Amino acid sequence: MARTEKVSSNDGTKNGKKQNLLLKILAGILVAFILFLGITYVVNGICNGIEKKKIKPYGQHVVVDGKNMNVSIQGNGEQTIVLLPGQGTPSPVLDFKLLIDELIPDYKVVAIEPLGYGLSDRTEKERTTENIVSEIHEAVQQLELDHYILMGHSIAGLYGATYIKNYPDEVTAFIGIDSSVPNQPGMDAKLPLGTMAFLQKSGLMRLIKKVGGDSYGSLAYDEETKEQMNLISNQVSSNPTMINELKHLGSNFKNAEKLTYPSDFPLLLFVQSNNDENPNWIPLHEQQVKQSSIGKMIPMKGPHYLHHTKYKEIAEAFKEYMKEIGKPPIS
Repeated sequence: MARTEKVSSNDGTKNGKKQNLLLKILAGILVAFILFLGITYVVNGICNGIEKKKIKPYGQHVVVDGKNMNVSIQGNGEQTIVLLPGQGTPSPVLDFKLLIDELIPDYKVVAIEPLGYGLSDRTEKERTTENIVSEIHEAVQQLELDHYILMGHSIAGLYGATYIKNYPDEVTAFIGIDSSVPNQPGMDAKLPLGTMAFLQKSGLMRLIKKVGGDSYGSLAYDEETKEQMNLISNQVSSNPTMINELKHLGSNFKNAEKLTYPSDFPLLLFVQSNNDENPNWIPLHEQQVKQSSIGKMIPMKGPHYLHHTKYKEIAEAFKEYMKEIGKPPIS
């Protein structure tokens, strides 16, 4: 005859207590996390309000598509350089400061902060290459610049190729600082845009930066510039305009993948030689400079933001290149 065993009421009670305890612990963790988020959100809002008042204006505004775009004009050289930032650079004018200081003895340098960057207004207009390039050109027109050298970092390589195609009679040369190549692979990857926006809005990004230390700390900027860059970064990083630009990243690269430079167009590329994430980084730029009979590539060991550490070398090599190609000064 089969024997049946009875589960004691004590065992059931113990299991129930364990489940209740586990649920209470999980609920406690959830409540603590929500409170933590509430604190970081409030602290971030208070800090943003305080820090915004500490930001010192620089440059000047030009009206572009009804918005204020911030630009900085320095130097009095016969030739003009228009500087364009990499994607997401919080304060382009200050970010380029070390390089600008090396260039202005010989050139007039116009550093542009696209809409959504630095001290420029934000915009709800889609961040397609066409819109971004059109806005930059409108700013250039407002400044009455007829001919100029286009110099840019990272994503400016993508926008620059379209810019030169659209306005070939204005741009006299392109200088890339570890600039993007229109046909580079992997640019269609899905980005965690919602997470990025959440981290910024919740204040968690501020906390992450605080724990990670000052990213500008070891660089040659003066202390005031470092402070200002950090203040502006807390204000503008991952704002809706920048997030929208990232949203269009894949399609912008897709639409530009067949863009090339004219065969006799002055093209100088400073390229990070130690890009371990992309072993084809150097070959991609080698292919690009071959599009021009006077194209030149200069590999440099350093971070993606080469102008943070190689600003003297970049300025010197750029000036030498302009002498080599023998272009007459154009104002």
